[in-house]
Amino acid sequence: MRESPVPMSECGAALAIEQIPDRWTWLIIREMFYGVGRFADIQADISIPKSVLSGRLAQIVENGLAKKEAYRDGSSRTRHAYALTQKGRELAPVLLALMQWGDRHMKNGESALELTDKRSGNPVKIGIVPKGGALPLRWLSYAPTQKKSDGTSGD
Repeated sequence: MRESPVPMSECGAALAIEQIPDRWTWLIIREMFYGVGRFADIQADISIPKSVLSGRLAQIVENGLAKKEAYRDGSSRTRHAYALTQKGRELAPVLLALMQWGDRHMKNGESALELTDKRSGNPVKIGIVPKGGALPLRWLSYAPTQKKSDGTSGD
């Protein structure tokens, strides 16, 4: 009988996939990275059924990736928005690497976000670097790509 080179219970990737197991969960986390945290806004942006969104948000909170924050609009009842926790924000390199891969292989290299070093303004890419050589996440800026008047990106 064949034995796996790395047992599932000892593989960080396998354990992480248990926390973020499906497309909807990734898309909800993506919305939170963009600063979208209200239930109705997330639902509208990704066209997810209410019951599915409710269940996924509960799972995301239970897994410690996001927290609920109470808010009120005028005299309406108290509602909750969702914000990523530190654990959730640390998914940034994973999500950005997936975006970079999708831009390269599905969008012919065009990106909807510009990734830059906040200190220098230089563009950055997600990659594998030696220990200690990585740009800290707090120095990373990401913003929508500026489009030229002819509709092309400003790269």
